Amino acid sequence: MSIAKGLHLAFGRGEDLGCTAIQIFTKNATQWKTRTLTEEEIGKFKAEHKRTGILVVAHDSYLINLASPNNTLFKKSAAAFLEEMERAEQLGIPYLVMHPGSHTGAGETRGLKSIVRAFNDLLRETSGYDLKILVENTAGQGTALGYSFEQISTIIEGTSQPERMGVCFDTCHAFAAGYDLRDGASYRAVMQRFDATVGLDRLKVLHLNDSKKGLAQRVDRHEHIGKGLLGSDCFRLIMTDPRFENVPKLLETPKELDEKDMDPVTLGLLRDFAERKAST
Repeated sequence: MSIAKGLHLAFGRGEDLGCTAIQIFTKNATQWKTRTLTEEEIGKFKAEHKRTGILVVAHDSYLINLASPNNTLFKKSAAAFLEEMERAEQLGIPYLVMHPGSHTGAGETRGLKSIVRAFNDLLRETSGYDLKILVENTAGQGTALGYSFEQISTIIEGTSQPERMGVCFDTCHAFAAGYDLRDGASYRAVMQRFDATVGLDRLKVLHLNDSKKGLAQRVDRHEHIGKGLLGSDCFRLIMTDPRFENVPKLLETPKELDEKDMDPVTLGLLRDFAERKAST
């Protein structure tokens, strides 16, 4: 949800769409530089949060790479992520979603160790925070880590405080990484594997996105629900899965300038799936 002209305005925009959960950036996602939140900004944000009752999730900056073998970039990324944590905690946001990072040729083992090291330092520095860090599964494009359930488990279990960690499950990323969710049998098999490897109790947020690219192509290209290669059945299965009834579900579908706003249409489709289940 847009934070244009004020973080607190995201709640009203979500309210207009009938949302019960929204995702925001707490700062410009494409810039390193940020400024300290004022007490007025924090107050307005918390007031709107309370008024609307909408659950809010934060996403970190796209520039951060905790898997970088470049020590300068690693330190810069760790410092930036600490700022992201501090801002989310100040605002009372329960979850901070992050992409694990890319090893840029240093190798997956080294990259995963780098991420775990960063998290251990960050968790120690933020002792007492209520905030949970959610590792998002990735498509595995390029040298991106976190494309397999095993890698996500390695990251979480490798930290000194795994209870402060969780997972954001992205459907497009999972499909692109090779997890087939297109029919009932495949969907159940993937979720069973996730549960056995990571644990469904750690799945705190769902990103619902169709995919422009095919299964296991390792290309991260989101599409509108039901208009991509994942198809509608995947989302019907998720919306009717009792295990995810109370898990926040967020859209990251395209926002083309030459196309009418699809969010109301997409949200209507997902709500229809859920309502059909509720009426049976």
